[in-house]
Amino acid sequence: MVEIEVANRSGAALDLEAAAELIRAVLRAEAIDEGELGLALVGPDEIRDLKREHLGIDEATDALAFPIDGREAIPAGVPRQLGDVVLCPEVVGDAWRAPLVHAVLHLVGYDHGAEMEVRERAHV
Repeated sequence: MVEIEVANRSGAALDLEAAAELIRAVLRAEAIDEGELGLALVGPDEIRDLKREHLGIDEATDALAFPIDGREAIPAGVPRQLGDVVLCPEVVGDAWRAPLVHAVLHLVGYDHGAEMEVRERAHV
């Protein structure tokens, strides 16, 4: 099973059970059934700082992905570290599913483009 560690620094409510279920469904579709993933819910200032620091763009955004292992081969017995998804509930509002799917697909190696869009549509 994919273990999901959640940190809510946003103060906003989000259906974490539904979010975890969606994350695991996306990963299952990508043939990833084991691993660890972090999900951080943050406010607009924090996500803006992260986007500026890591992407050089000074604006708040809906979600960011920080991949680690992706689909790379890992030694037997070592848990796959998928990475972290950072989601800003204040930016996404009730439309959090699509940005979450998008960020999870980045964790497993997809870049923007037609292939990623097809996979996103399958889950939203």
